[in-house]
Amino acid sequence: MFTGLIETTGTLLALTQNNGSARITLAAPTLASRLNTGDSIAVNGVCLTAVDIEPNAFPPRFSADLAAETLVRTTLTHLAMGATVNLELPTPAGSPLGGHVVQGHVDGTAKLVSLDPINPGTPNTDWRLRLQLSEALVRYVVPQGSITIEGISLTVAALHDRLVEVAIIPHTYQLTSLHSLLPGAPLNIETDVLAKYAEQHRKAPAKEWLTEQYLIANGY
Repeated sequence: MFTGLIETTGTLLALTQNNGSARITLAAPTLASRLNTGDSIAVNGVCLTAVDIEPNAFPPRFSADLAAETLVRTTLTHLAMGATVNLELPTPAGSPLGGHVVQGHVDGTAKLVSLDPINPGTPNTDWRLRLQLSEALVRYVVPQGSITIEGISLTVAALHDRLVEVAIIPHTYQLTSLHSLLPGAPLNIETDVLAKYAEQHRKAPAKEWLTEQYLIANGY
């Protein structure tokens, strides 16, 4: 499990596609030495398995295999060589959850509409990010709710139909890949897993969950 608090960024060194799958290689100077083969790591919000770890290479690096589902559902194969990516290791059990529950299971992608400074020309200004979601994803988004964009745990500031706005603080803008993105860039989106479970719960026939025990437990 992740929390959407990016630890550091890495750089795309290689992307090789072969028969419906692919392998990605990333420079990760501060994380490669902490990885073991088989460890999970979130890359732009996508949970991957680290292989071929080379902490003593220059630069230190690791690779990960991308399944066909990952190729279809995420933006990873659209990255240009040298692109900056957000990296996060799983959160150890018992650690504080500074962001929100992030699985690293990307639901789909969205296009960046704009990313504008709130006070242009002012050092350390906040930013406003806008993106357009599909109908399939926007149903899980609510104002002041959580959303994961490129692996970053963010709070929805406003929602206008399918246009989502989030506020970006200077720290997040500077220390993640956001500062390198241009309008039109594809973004990995993971909606709040709690919203998805709530929808499944609501769809279930009443007889499956509306029991006497349920009503007593919930104060009815």
